[in-house]
Amino acid sequence: MTAHEPPDTHETRGRTPVLERHLEPQTGAAFEVLAGQVVRVTSPTGEQVSDLTAFGLRDTREWLSSGRTIDYANTIALTEGHTLFSNRSNPMFTITADTVGTHDFLLAPCSPEMFQRLYGLEGEHPSCFMNLARALAPFGIRPDQVPTAFNIFMSVNVLPSGELRIDPPPCRAGDYLELRAEIDLVVGVTACSAELTNNGAFKPIDVTILAQ
Repeated sequence: MTAHEPPDTHETRGRTPVLERHLEPQTGAAFEVLAGQVVRVTSPTGEQVSDLTAFGLRDTREWLSSGRTIDYANTIALTEGHTLFSNRSNPMFTITADTVGTHDFLLAPCSPEMFQRLYGLEGEHPSCFMNLARALAPFGIRPDQVPTAFNIFMSVNVLPSGELRIDPPPCRAGDYLELRAEIDLVVGVTACSAELTNNGAFKPIDVTILAQ
């Protein structure tokens, strides 16, 4: 599936769903994904970002790396056919289908500190960082291990000045991204909690794990 083709959220091309999760707005989850299985992240209503990160199932000191991935791909426009690498330069995912073609791997997961520094918000506010940290804790992953996430459907544009501009996510209802796991993984996923990232509204995210 290439960018901007009409999505079909029910089509699995003969593959068996191993797990299906519906993430309510501003929540997160984590689960095991075995090598060869495919993670499908779907925006059921459109205009919603999902932060995704991953760790080695056998050794959680290996994690998804923005820097290694962008270095080896020589682009920040990651889409179908690209490989996402770990901090040890091992392939972790291959993007096998992408109906949107716009994602971000530059910005860190939104956090309580980010909401305070950038939005001037005090007090409790849901965040992708905390949702990932809570979901990954049962796998022995500490908050300080959570790296820059792959921000699915997030639109970040680099202006001529070098400044970053966040635009509304371009995904429509039913759009999805599929990533094939290249090694056994622990995967964390969110329905993003940042107002600016999601065009001022919060919506759900659906995650399906498909067998080979």
